[in-house]
Amino acid sequence: MSNYYKYNFISPEPVYSTIKEELKSYFDTGAIDDLLFPTYLDKALKKLGRTTYAINEEILFIEDFQARLPDNFYAVREAWLCTEIPGYPYQSANSFYSQAATASTIQVSPVISNGVPCNNSQCTTGCPDCMPNLVQAVYKTNNQIARSFTHNYLLKPGNISAQKNCSVEYTSNWEMSQGAPTIREFTPGSASYDSFDIRDNKFVTNFRNGVVHLLFYATEYDGMGNQLIPDNYRIREYVEAFIKFKMFETLTNQINDETFNQIQQKMMYHKQLYEEAFVMADIEMKKQTVWDKQRRIKNDLNRFNMYELPNRTNRYGRRRNN
Repeated sequence: MSNYYKYNFISPEPVYSTIKEELKSYFDTGAIDDLLFPTYLDKALKKLGRTTYAINEEILFIEDFQARLPDNFYAVREAWLCTEIPGYPYQSANSFYSQAATASTIQVSPVISNGVPCNNSQCTTGCPDCMPNLVQAVYKTNNQIARSFTHNYLLKPGNISAQKNCSVEYTSNWEMSQGAPTIREFTPGSASYDSFDIRDNKFVTNFRNGVVHLLFYATEYDGMGNQLIPDNYRIREYVEAFIKFKMFETLTNQINDETFNQIQQKMMYHKQLYEEAFVMADIEMKKQTVWDKQRRIKNDLNRFNMYELPNRTNRYGRRRNN
């Protein structure tokens, strides 16, 4: 599973309030309003890309080749098929000795009296002939621990175009086929055997039942119904500049006290600010985190490890860092 940086998300209401206060005269006269603020916010976030959306995790239980997606689903980041392969159980190294017979026990010392096994049923209640020389039975218990192996397979996006009620005969044909199977043999109408498709708010796969660990981009909202934005200074400044630019673009299509040249100059000024803020926000989104830098350093150190001789012992103080 890949690594990713997860932003904290906040409500855009502070950004909306700042815009309304700075353009107060236009809002008071009714020349512009905040009706399209959510639409402008959605456009601004889509221009930055999917990194401005929250990354959530969900476990999907596939039944009859499909599973319902979450309500806040926007796009798939990763889809992992989780499978469990049972293995042979192994016996515990510890033993437990007791005087009571339970499951999976072995009697290591029988009940005897004077060298002869005592079969008297009254021994449990008290036998005067057996009690002086009675040896209590001892049971040895060894437990077995079940084990299994978990395999994760990264599913690939593909065009499955499967019908709702489809058979699985092609999977058995693929397993029994000789040689390398073709795509049409084991995945009719799809890209590959381990592919998935998204349609009708459903996650569609080629296997009938299974468990999928889904990492997806989600759209989250606050209590007022506003889409949340990343808690990042550059992104907030970009969203504010973009909405201001759209406000003055709206004013150029209306009749007001200012001349067209005055409104156009203000629009071009805010367009320049918005484009500069977009560049800074885009650079901020592409910056490496501390963990990314550590992984890059380790990859650079281990880049030429495959070319070393297997019997080499002197590494001049270097060692593998993976």
